[in-house]
Amino acid sequence: MTGGITKRSVMIAGHRTSVSLEDPFWDALREIAEARGKSVQALIGDIDAGRDGQNLSSAIRVFVLVAVQACIR
Repeated sequence: MTGGITKRSVMIAGHRTSVSLEDPFWDALREIAEARGKSVQALIGDIDAGRDGQNLSSAIRVFVLVAVQACIR
């Protein structure tokens, strides 16, 4: 597993912002988005809408963790 961090620019609610995540999280986020028939940007928008003040990168990591845990239970 690589530990590189990649910063990507996304549009959320009409505003451009950048998100920095480790590459494996970007990969998992892409897979989750594909499985749900959404774009990564749309999925990040959903996560953003429900993050309740939490840092966006952290909210994405927790979202990915919860999704992975749901698959292994």
